[in-house]
Amino acid sequence: MSSNKLSKLVIASRESLLALWQARHIQAKTRALYPALDVSILGMTTTGDQILDTPLAKIGGKGLFVKELEVAMQEGRADIAVHSMKDVPMNLPEGFTLAAIGEREDPRDALVSNDYKQLADLPAGAVVGTSSLRRQALLKAHYPHLVIAPLRGNVQTRLRKLDEGQYAAIVLAAAGLKRLDLSERIASTLAPSESLPAAGQGAIGIECLADRVDLIELMAPLNHPDTAACVSAERAMSRRLAGSCQTPLGGYAQILNGQLSLSGFVADLEGKRFVQATFTGSPVDAEKIGVALAEELLAQGAGKILAELGVLV
Repeated sequence: MSSNKLSKLVIASRESLLALWQARHIQAKTRALYPALDVSILGMTTTGDQILDTPLAKIGGKGLFVKELEVAMQEGRADIAVHSMKDVPMNLPEGFTLAAIGEREDPRDALVSNDYKQLADLPAGAVVGTSSLRRQALLKAHYPHLVIAPLRGNVQTRLRKLDEGQYAAIVLAAAGLKRLDLSERIASTLAPSESLPAAGQGAIGIECLADRVDLIELMAPLNHPDTAACVSAERAMSRRLAGSCQTPLGGYAQILNGQLSLSGFVADLEGKRFVQATFTGSPVDAEKIGVALAEELLAQGAGKILAELGVLV
């Protein structure tokens, strides 16, 4: 079936404000491309949205945010699903593919605080909230005098917990705050040299069944080649290192002067042992660059750190 035979398209999305923003963004872009197409959104609550009192690493990881959406596609209730790429497991289930990766928003982490402008301003013992082992390791490495506490929930819930005084500061993805018109909440953005982003951070992915050639063709114009190459390199690195939300690692690629430069790190939970490296090459070799960087990190001792976390690579 070719794409011009489709009369309607159903987008599966989580029901958080940020997820719905992303789904509506893709809905608007798709309608602009195909004015005759009826594009609707199927909002869903996922397991990851329901279990809010336990760190993600302990309940099964990021796949909890996408599983229900994938079931909806398998059952024919939805055609595509829209995700934050940093929430998409490094290995998609058999039968699924990424049809497109949209242009990246700001990939950096952001400090949000009502009292402090920079992380360096926080006094000893100040409580900083984050849901991410990656951010936890980086914060402990750079600011050992701070207390890092778990923080779950959607963006609005996290901001409310900060405003209630449960935390002196929290660290969130800048992209989500900007997309929700909450840029004024950002006290400062953290340079990648200080807080290397998660693989795929700031990018939106469109997933569909791998055999839906019509949908892959339909979504092709929404793919942003530079972002797709960078995210592909980041995910290849993370995949080789068995990356998940149980793993304190980061990967961030940029295309500069026609070359793809990928930086990555692996750390222990306390940020005391830290290996990092950078690899550069042609964007067409994005996946190879990701694997090569992972091998370099393993050569530096990343495997031992991961093994102690129970992660086998």
